[in-house]
Parts: sequence; structure tokens; C-alpha cells
Amino acid sequence: MRVLAVWGAVVVALAAGGGTAVAVGGPEADLAYHGAASLSGGLVDVRFTPRNHGPAAVPDATVRLRWSEPLVEAQTLPKGCARSEERVVLCAVGAPAADGVGERVDMRVRLRGVPSEVLLEIDTVGNGGTVDGNRENDRQRVLVLDSGDEYYF
Repeated sequence: MRVLAVWGAVVVALAAGGGTAVAVGGPEADLAYHGAASLSGGLVDVRFTPRNHGPAAVPDATVRLRWSEPLVEAQTLPKGCARSEERVVLCAVGAPAADGVGERVDMRVRLRGVPSEVLLEIDTVGNGGTVDGNRENDRQRVLVLDSGDEYYF
């Protein structure tokens, strides 16, 4: 009965628009992403480092970057990153130890057109079976204006 209740909660969370399945009952880890983004002439530069606040290590983490504007078809992405949708890139960020950091991500993407702003959303989509009780710090939303200035998150 307890298993059914847990799966029911996952289904309800997904139906409510969560869109990301999170492991239940595994070791606890706390992923967070901190970095900066800038936009100039349709080019977005993003750099960030994942950090695991523990207490357990994360055996394999994947982060999703979603832009409010579509990306051009041809992109040169860093190693470990791949395009999954018109506006989405997934990146493997390694296996951060407890109280450790994962692989830093540095990327430049070109948007279709030259928008005056873009909303960048970053969140965890794979955490190697760990449970993250604090999902707020692994979900970032950054409004980046076409000013060339860096916006920190």
C-alpha cells in the first residue's frame, strides 16, 4: 500500500506540471547550480557549476537548460551536452561527491533571431537515484537582457 501511495504522489506531481520524475527512497543529496549568463546579438553565453550539498554523493547527474526562444539548428555544444528539443539542451555534469562539485559547463548558443531578452531555465532531470529534498536550489530561472551584461544565479 505504501508503494502505491508513493507512485501516486509521483503521478500527481507530474500531472500537476512538475514534468520531472524524482527518485523516492534513495540516498539524499542536494544539487544546486550557480553561474552566470549573458546575451548579446542573439548569442547566449552560459557558465555554471553544479554543487552537491550532500549528505550523499550523486552517482550521475544531468541538467536541463531551456530557453524561451528557439535555438538555431546547428550548434556546437560542449562535451557531455546534447540538444533534445528546439529550445532544450541536456548536459551530463558528472558524479558530484557529497559537499563536492560536478563538471563545470561553459557553452555558447545562438538563438534564432536577435531577441531583446531570453528566459533561461535550469533544472535537474537526472540525479542517479538520489533524493533531493530541496528542489528550489536546483531550479533556476534567469531573465537575460540583450545588454552583454552578466546575470548571476
